[in-house]
Amino acid sequence: MSVWDDVVGQHDAVALLRAAVAEPEAMTHAWLITGPPGSGRSVAARAFAAAIQCPDGGCGQCRECRTVAAGTHPDVVTLTTQNVLISVADVRGLVASASRAPSVGRWRVMVVDDADRMTERTSNVLLKAIEEPPARTVWLLSAPSPRDVIVTIRSRCRPVALRIPSVQAVADLLERVDGVAPDVAREAAMAAQCHVGIARRLATDREARDQRERVLMLPGRASSVGGAVIAAGELVDLAKSEAERVGRQRDDERKAELYRAHGVDEVDKPPQAVRSQIDQALKGTKDEAKRRATRFQRDTLDRALLDLLSFYRDVLAVQERSGVDLINASHAAQVAQVAQTSTVEITVRRVDAIAEARERLAGNVAPALAIEAMAVGLALATGEE
Repeated sequence: MSVWDDVVGQHDAVALLRAAVAEPEAMTHAWLITGPPGSGRSVAARAFAAAIQCPDGGCGQCRECRTVAAGTHPDVVTLTTQNVLISVADVRGLVASASRAPSVGRWRVMVVDDADRMTERTSNVLLKAIEEPPARTVWLLSAPSPRDVIVTIRSRCRPVALRIPSVQAVADLLERVDGVAPDVAREAAMAAQCHVGIARRLATDREARDQRERVLMLPGRASSVGGAVIAAGELVDLAKSEAERVGRQRDDERKAELYRAHGVDEVDKPPQAVRSQIDQALKGTKDEAKRRATRFQRDTLDRALLDLLSFYRDVLAVQERSGVDLINASHAAQVAQVAQTSTVEITVRRVDAIAEARERLAGNVAPALAIEAMAVGLALATGEE
């Protein structure tokens, strides 16, 4: 099993990265991995980091590959954030770490997930380190698109472009890695629109599937303004509770990672000094906790809006008799009913209402206001009061 096996549907990108690993004397000092959400940017960066350290180019079995995958390799440092933005302090700490020589590995690998979350000021802190990298140091940045990174950094990185994998490729991964039944795997891949992480959640997490089902009930409840307002409030509450649940899961995962990094198990009752250090790392500041909660809720709401968009995409497909497969095949009857009782023009207006809500959320409009306005827009799309 190779570290590249989980980099789904990215043949060209994997070939490029493998070729770079095969010629260490010509290794590029900075890389920018880009691709739309769900394309597997962080997975590709982690696989590349493991392959750089692995004497066999990413065998997936050696100590280097296993420790990179577990997040415990001393020469692979990853900066990721659960906040809205990456802070200047975080980047300064990463730059300081990058100046050290490799301790056990062949390279010092610095990974920056979601580099698009850096402001221009934060990016400028990173710029000098990328312009004049220490020997045996490689930077791996990831972002949705090259335009999301300031041009001075972008111009100094070698680009790697990822694409959305196919439905079958994602379904095959779920079957092979997670043991998901073929029909469930394909349905999850379709519903997630080939976003690997979301597909995995839908295939393995019953609560995530239930939440999506409740979201897809909204079109049937938005036939009147009153019903739309009630449904909007419930959708915001649902997103809040789901964000809290996912946040708790991520905190638990982070806690487990920290214990592993210290070489101890939580159940082994580690020394008080270790427990205090881990508790402090988890606690952070109140402002950080608030920003994480805000980001989780907005991300969850945006995902719900994408699910709604997929529903009306199916409605349009039926109305236009396009013959394409439905994303929400299990809701075919509901899709057909909405398609029959509305027109293409009405459906387009509803799609516009959802798109506007996503823009408002991205612009930090209060979630309750943005979702309520959207739901009313769905109800009034017919032009009837």
